[in-house]
Amino acid sequence: MPELPEVEALAQDLTGRLAGRAIVTVHVPQFAALKTFDPPISALHGTLVDGVRRHGKFLDLDCSGTHLVLHLARAGWVRWRDEVPTIPPKPSSKSTLAVRIVLDDDGTGVSPGLDVTEAGTRKSLAMYVVRDPLDVPGIASLGPDPLAPEFTEEVLGSILAAEGRKQLKGVLRHQGTIAGIGNAYSDEILHAARMSPYKPAGSLEPEELSTLYAALRTTLADAVDRSRGLAASELKGEKKSNLAVHGRTGQPCPVCGDVVREVSFADSSLQYCPTCQTGGKPLADRRMSRLLK
Repeated sequence: MPELPEVEALAQDLTGRLAGRAIVTVHVPQFAALKTFDPPISALHGTLVDGVRRHGKFLDLDCSGTHLVLHLARAGWVRWRDEVPTIPPKPSSKSTLAVRIVLDDDGTGVSPGLDVTEAGTRKSLAMYVVRDPLDVPGIASLGPDPLAPEFTEEVLGSILAAEGRKQLKGVLRHQGTIAGIGNAYSDEILHAARMSPYKPAGSLEPEELSTLYAALRTTLADAVDRSRGLAASELKGEKKSNLAVHGRTGQPCPVCGDVVREVSFADSSLQYCPTCQTGGKPLADRRMSRLLK
């Protein structure tokens, strides 16, 4: 799932490609992806792209004051095309194409554009056409951005104190609490902080709070820095190659060499290092325990 660093890098990449370009048309072959009806899609036609921003995990194209907002969900992505087909795409349950944005040809006779795709059968990618990004419910309910200057250690401390006995892993990835952190980077932040994902959010001592805050800011900022300047096609590989524990079950921890473990849930999983994070004790994996009975 694209998270804050990848969406930030996408916004930067697309800003360079789209700024000042005119949108000719927008096709939505997976019509269920479109979550709004007013303004209509046609309101985007002929507009100029004034800029591209990120709100948490949302990508926001400002098109002459009308906003095309995308949430890429778990399996969505944005692909730049130097030339898009002249024939509009047809709806198809077998196609990964959800949205196509066709740009002006800039006098060349060849129209470039963007393909917004979603792999898999679980279709949850969302597109909104709105007058104000805050008209998107998911943006209106976002918590503070963890890389904003005003996101201080004191702000994080207040958030964690208010969450009480809730587990750190869940608090970090809840978008209404802190914006932009998902499953992967919450694993990475907790590994860098050497904390259990099950640690109660409200139980941190002042020194632990400082450690977690530093790990959060550094992990995200470093990922953004590594991604800066990369094309969209390179971002997934960059992310995967720099993860310490997430998605690395069974591999050695790059810090201590212990085996990275996993806890599985209904539709997701977390990864951690027992030596670095849980005092050498593996966490209970209830789903695997049930399977072994």
